[in-house]
Amino acid sequence: MAGLVTVIAIVIGSLATVCDGAEPGWAVVWQDEFDGASLDWSKWEIEVNAFGGGNNELQIYTDRRENVRIEDGRLVLEARHDNHGIAGTVRQYSSGRVRSKRRGDWRYGRVEARVKVPRGQGIWPAFWMLPTDDVYGGWAASGEIDILEIKGQEPAVLWGTLHHGGAWPANRNTGSRYRLPQSTFADAFHTVGIEWEQGRIQWLVDGEVWQTQDSWSSEGGAFPAPFDQPFHVVINLAVGGGFVGNPAGDTPFPARFEIDWVRVSQKR
Repeated sequence: MAGLVTVIAIVIGSLATVCDGAEPGWAVVWQDEFDGASLDWSKWEIEVNAFGGGNNELQIYTDRRENVRIEDGRLVLEARHDNHGIAGTVRQYSSGRVRSKRRGDWRYGRVEARVKVPRGQGIWPAFWMLPTDDVYGGWAASGEIDILEIKGQEPAVLWGTLHHGGAWPANRNTGSRYRLPQSTFADAFHTVGIEWEQGRIQWLVDGEVWQTQDSWSSEGGAFPAPFDQPFHVVINLAVGGGFVGNPAGDTPFPARFEIDWVRVSQKR
């Protein structure tokens, strides 16, 4: 009987791993499958910002359904060319940005999302992480982890970057690019993520490691600072800015950044 109980326990544990989406050796500790009728406020905050989010971006971030919604089991962030305004500020483009700050914050783990990005000159989808508290100083002394950034005009190329060093303008960035073979991130859903542990961060596409970083710095503390503190997830769809340039006349709007799920796992 004891042997049978052990076998049953192993089977149940294996099924749980499959059901919760965890990779072998990992346990999901936080997730959103976006299966509800609306955004789960216990996990996400919608950021409202009339000033473009920095980087000379052109959008205004709103909490309107036109820009942020749950649709067909997915989170949709939609950029529109609609001259929307907030608090007396009108911008040519509107879009959406959400974050898990104070609702989902972690130090180390496997952070992943299954996403499909829009295409078009000047469109900038991003899945990234910021420190929940600026323990080591202002940006970027306390760090930033860019899991996915894509230029809409180059939808096959994913950028993975760390920002660190000193507070701006003494900040540094390190990272590389991954080119998806034979298709683009706009043609189908792909799973992107990081495995983050003390002193090392690896970037993944569809479960395969494509970049590893194990050297960075912070003026506010010794290595592995700043990436030894709790970070939270940010997902947004920007329009314009120095990274991607302004939209062109043929840039398609509305532009949809679709997120099928987000999962955070930790080692068992």
